Amino acid sequence: MRRFEVKRKTAETNIVLAVNLDGTGQGNIHTGSGFLDHMLTLFCKHARLDLTINCQGDMQVDAHHSVEDIGICLGEAIYEALGTKSGIWRYGDVLLPMDEALIMCAVDISGRGMLRYTVDMPREKVGDFDTELVEEFFIALARNAGLTLHIRMLDGTNAHHIIEGSFKAVARALRQAVQIDDKLAGEIPSTKGVL
Repeated sequence: MRRFEVKRKTAETNIVLAVNLDGTGQGNIHTGSGFLDHMLTLFCKHARLDLTINCQGDMQVDAHHSVEDIGICLGEAIYEALGTKSGIWRYGDVLLPMDEALIMCAVDISGRGMLRYTVDMPREKVGDFDTELVEEFFIALARNAGLTLHIRMLDGTNAHHIIEGSFKAVARALRQAVQIDDKLAGEIPSTKGVL
């Protein structure tokens, strides 16, 4: 099983996170932010991975440190769970509608962590959640998992729908990319021989 657990303790957060890439979509998520819990719960379902997160962060300041550090931990856990990356599909992409929002996402498990985030967010907050933190989460995830990650909003007016569509799109694309391709017979999907 491709699993990994990360523990990260700083002056701002204390996080225990475990991922199982070959799971069934089960989530046990406690981030300190109800909105982020919701996004990560649906992320599990659509990525078809199991995820446990317990984060105690300095939410009295704001959610920034918790959101970024959870992204770091999730990225590290995915990176480690993938191991040598032998036999994976490597690439995934999706065009995902979420009501009036339309999100395109493409991912390459390249080992070169970068994010291209082209989203015109119509509001600064959804409830008490700062919408700018969505980009911070995906930056941390991409860097630490070694993903080349593109998220592009093609349409949308509702911030909740745009964010939810983004999390679902990344989850669906990642689900494709981490799949084992039996035809590869354990090969690394790169002419370099490593990812």
